[in-house]
Amino acid sequence: MYFFLSNLSFLDLCYTTSSIPQLLVNLWGPEKTISYAGCMTQLYFALALGTTECVLLVVMSYDRYAAVCRPLHYTVIMNPRFCHLLAVASWVSGFTNSALHSSFTFWVPLCGHRQVDHFFCEVPALLQLSCVDTRANELTLLITSSIFVLIPLILILSSYGAIAWAVLRMQSSAGLQRVFGTCGAHLMVVSLFFIPAMCIYLQPPSESSQDQGKFIALFYTVVTPSLNPLIYTLRNKDVREAARRQVGLDWEI
Repeated sequence: MYFFLSNLSFLDLCYTTSSIPQLLVNLWGPEKTISYAGCMTQLYFALALGTTECVLLVVMSYDRYAAVCRPLHYTVIMNPRFCHLLAVASWVSGFTNSALHSSFTFWVPLCGHRQVDHFFCEVPALLQLSCVDTRANELTLLITSSIFVLIPLILILSSYGAIAWAVLRMQSSAGLQRVFGTCGAHLMVVSLFFIPAMCIYLQPPSESSQDQGKFIALFYTVVTPSLNPLIYTLRNKDVREAARRQVGLDWEI
């Protein structure tokens, strides 16, 4: 669990870094501009890291499923080699999917004022600036979003359905509290990340309100990655005890 949490922490750090610095520059200065190369770079990394998080959350749900439903075989199933393989697969799939979308978006000709009505470069916002028919791009976006957003969500819900069934058969109240403590944080993160992403990527860009899209995108690019450390810290008993010891030490000094 801690291995995947370290991956998620590093991922969220990179994810927020891909959009927040440019957002702060635009809010601070009078000129809200970004170069085309900078926009494409931001698009690639934001999409790659977002897709990686979708896959990594599925991996974490499988880890919780193995811990709760197969506790005696957990160390065999989730051995270090397999954990590293799952983490690498998450990162590779995210960056591969982003390369596909970024290349398709790169070849779409832009026209007019070239003003991106968004706080960062995102595929739906850029497609609205195109001079040509973008139905092929929208269809590709819908298909890959279904693969990397809808299917992961179904797998996560299936894992937690199996966990809920196993929990209901437990007789120990301490076991129930431990399961809800470890799984509750992950379910909260999944809800905060997947629900906004589905609202943006599982509908055609032409049918979504741009103001509504900016507000929703703010959740999965800024709010959720910022809340993840707080959520997992408050749910983790070891971290809470370490914080109490540290606070007690500071008061004694």
